[in-house]
Amino acid sequence: MATQQRPFHLVVFGASGFTGQFVTEEVAREQVSPERTSHLPWAVAGRSREKLLRVLDRAAVKLGRPTLPSEVGIIICDITNPASLDEMAKQATVVLNCVGPYRFYGEPVIKACIENGTSCIDISGEPQFLELMYWKYHEKAAEKGIYIIGSSGFDSIPADLGVIYTRNKMNGTLTAVESFLTIHSGPEGLGLHDGTWKSAVYGFGDKSNLKKLRNESDMKPVPIVGPKLKRRWPISYCRELNSYSIPFLGADVSVVKRTQRYLHENLEQSPVQYAAYVTVGGITSVIKLMFAGLFFLFFVRFGIGRQLLIKFPWLFSFGYFSKQGPTQKQIDASSFTMTFFGQGFSQDVSPVKNKPNIRICTQVKGPEAGYVATPIAMVQAAMTLLNDVSDLPKAGGVFTPGAAFCRTKLIDRLNERGIEFSVISSTEV
Repeated sequence: MATQQRPFHLVVFGASGFTGQFVTEEVAREQVSPERTSHLPWAVAGRSREKLLRVLDRAAVKLGRPTLPSEVGIIICDITNPASLDEMAKQATVVLNCVGPYRFYGEPVIKACIENGTSCIDISGEPQFLELMYWKYHEKAAEKGIYIIGSSGFDSIPADLGVIYTRNKMNGTLTAVESFLTIHSGPEGLGLHDGTWKSAVYGFGDKSNLKKLRNESDMKPVPIVGPKLKRRWPISYCRELNSYSIPFLGADVSVVKRTQRYLHENLEQSPVQYAAYVTVGGITSVIKLMFAGLFFLFFVRFGIGRQLLIKFPWLFSFGYFSKQGPTQKQIDASSFTMTFFGQGFSQDVSPVKNKPNIRICTQVKGPEAGYVATPIAMVQAAMTLLNDVSDLPKAGGVFTPGAAFCRTKLIDRLNERGIEFSVISSTEV
């Protein structure tokens, strides 16, 4: 990409926010990665110089690099000041946008990036924002030859690239995949920052607008190859994983479906049906979750209910979400496993009127999802954008991670940094 004219290859916007500080640390690690053959000039951006310096000082101590603060540029800008966003965008090749909820704060950054010929990556897990940005800005981004890539964190790189990896590893045509996410925690349990909670509250509270947006887009359906993938019950038992599961309500299904549409329409690949679930353990966990879910779905329907959910995240999420976020001990002891069960057809069997005769099981495993795996995924997506230019879609535009990176080395980069893709089994039935 055209990095020569810009002082910074990467700018982390919102670097002093809860997730932004972890993304900052990850860029600092990447800067001194043994594989690096060239200099990586980068900067942090946000409203307060003091807070940005504090984040850099903390990263310097954590990484044992006392000179770090003097090696990183600082850009002062504010989401409410479009001129300051323009100034930031002009100085960057790629902006890493960490300022959410994106439904409120994401669009001004995308606008500034497009106007100034800058690519942008975010870690939004908000389907309404992601799909709306595609409709509003895809053509404008394509005209400028820049890449706007959403959902490049834990939402939804493991799922989106996991399906592509599964397809690449199957000796035949993959037609359907179910994924099961398992979150592992240590003795101190799980912890999440309330920024994620807020995004979920606003997203569920505004579901009718997402439906309206999809109806207005009036896209012709992607063809179903092979038998239709049956949806499981809201609570179902997964024999292979010996656990109950519920539908995963994040952005993964929306993102994977958009990727599969892109691959079918632009690269003439056979589309894959997809469903996402999260394992919840035994029956006691199921009962707890049912109560929490009913509470949430009741309160989220009303303005005052949403205010209460946002004011008291710890109470309504049964202690999982808090304004402080997880402790370092909780982060260090957590990890995730996403298991994919795929089915399809060998090359000599037609998907028409036949039963699938190949089954494949793959996995994506990684460290703590929100504040370790997300920064790794985001930063490696940015490095792929900078380094694998010839393997990106020819024109720019607004893309899902799978659409942008399906032909790049992103999976290899993630494997090297602890987000591991592997085949567990593959059998012809």
